[in-house]
Amino acid sequence: MKQYIAKRLLHAAFIMWLVATTVFFGLRFIPGGPVRTMLGQEATPAAVRQLRHELGLDQPLWVQYVDWMTDLLVGDFGRSIASNQQVGEVIAQAAPKTLSIALVGIVIGLTVAIPTGIISATRKNEPIDYVSTVAAFLGISMPAFFVGILLALVFGVWFNLLPVFGYTPLSEGFVPWLKSVILPGIATGLPYTAVVMRMTRSSLLEVLDEPYMRTARAKGVQGRVRLFKHALQNALIPVVTVAGIQLALIIVGSVTVEIVFGIKGLGRVLINSILDRDYPVVQVTILLVAGVMVFTNLVVDIVYTFLDPRIRYGGEK
Repeated sequence: MKQYIAKRLLHAAFIMWLVATTVFFGLRFIPGGPVRTMLGQEATPAAVRQLRHELGLDQPLWVQYVDWMTDLLVGDFGRSIASNQQVGEVIAQAAPKTLSIALVGIVIGLTVAIPTGIISATRKNEPIDYVSTVAAFLGISMPAFFVGILLALVFGVWFNLLPVFGYTPLSEGFVPWLKSVILPGIATGLPYTAVVMRMTRSSLLEVLDEPYMRTARAKGVQGRVRLFKHALQNALIPVVTVAGIQLALIIVGSVTVEIVFGIKGLGRVLINSILDRDYPVVQVTILLVAGVMVFTNLVVDIVYTFLDPRIRYGGEK
């Protein structure tokens, strides 16, 4: 296990380096640049040259690349070109908002999806199965921003139960924080819930139809024991895969929900930075999102070994 984790960590480090390199050079090959964005198209060539020199953008690309990678290794993310604010401060202000929305969406999603998927699979072709299937398809079909608009309209405008604009930090109290993120969390987590529920149902149905499950039933093993000890453990392997991938996509897909609820999280920071050609902020934000996805995949692979001890990695016996 330790050897496998060490190999996966090295692999993750390589992926992060590859992402950092691709983002660095990819941004600089996009037409336009931060200088023209800041000064306008009518700026004089002398002013453009002066600002490029001040920002260090007149140096060769390989020099800029080496400097940036060196700064990353020591935890120096640089300054925002647009606001001159430390990139770390920009991320630190935005990340808790996005992570709060994602956390609420994930908790709601897993709490609803897995039990509903189990019930739907064990009561196949019954009314509750049809209802959950229709609900899942609606959840997959409706965009998160549309769900957010509906939730804001119903709970914020019509009934005036929850705030529909802005974010309250957790430091100001748990209840105010929860009220500010519950609606965007539900909007973000609804597609997640639908996907995980459908995967739980289909995976469990497949396992329940396996010969060893019929044998256990023939031997008189109790239904709950068959379900939770024999069936569910094997059925959760593909569910963990999908849940892990979707978990990372929740953070990526939260940008539209943040716009609906007026929350300046990582999504809005990334979009604004791309429009401003704010290279340092874009690079670090994408690296952070990539890091979440890489870490999630690592956790998923480790969870596999606990769900099914027969799984071996890297040629281990």
